[in-house]
Amino acid sequence: MPYVTSAERFGIEKGLQQGLQQGLQQGRQEGESALLQSQLARRFGTLPDAVRARLAKATVDQLENWAIKVLDARSLDEVFDQD
Repeated sequence: MPYVTSAERFGIEKGLQQGLQQGLQQGRQEGESALLQSQLARRFGTLPDAVRARLAKATVDQLENWAIKVLDARSLDEVFDQD
């Protein structure tokens, strides 16, 4: 096994930590997106591909905002209004 200096070990650990954080954030985004997609489909019927794409690209903050709006929205457009 090759020798790893303290600086190299620190860099490896930092890289692993950043990778873990990114993975967790991506997993959270995907989970919230899937849940909101299910809620929207249940409330408004089949979702257009453009809406599915928008959900897939959205930030966690956007998804959380839309999830709150879906409770009072009368149409799919109202969920995404002002975003």
